[in-house]
Amino acid sequence: QVQLVESGGGLVRPGGSLRLSCAASGSTSRIHAMGWYRQAPGKQLEFIASVSSGGSADYANSVSGRFTASRDNPRNIMYLQMDNLKLEDTAVYFCHINPRLRYSDYGLVKADPNVGSWGQGTQVTVAS
Repeated sequence: QVQLVESGGGLVRPGGSLRLSCAASGSTSRIHAMGWYRQAPGKQLEFIASVSSGGSADYANSVSGRFTASRDNPRNIMYLQMDNLKLEDTAVYFCHINPRLRYSDYGLVKADPNVGSWGQGTQVTVAS
């Protein structure tokens, strides 16, 4: 089993930047692809980005060109660099591992909170 802990959320103005981190512990030798998701109030869990152990990444259209996902494999940390933040980026951000998925599959499969490992989430609020 893998445990995930997100950090780095906060309050930022539109156009600003934040960097989220997701630290993995436990059975980390089995980690391949990892993903970022978010959930805004009253909305469903939404795929944001995924990254393979080799650094290949996939993004949702809503964040492509503004967000960058990356990995530090020796430290078992995944990052999400968020630039040019918009009001609609306000949400709780989660990291997720589904050991059955390749990184390119994360955006194609509906997120299931009962499958794989999820962190507790970190709040990102974009407000002027």
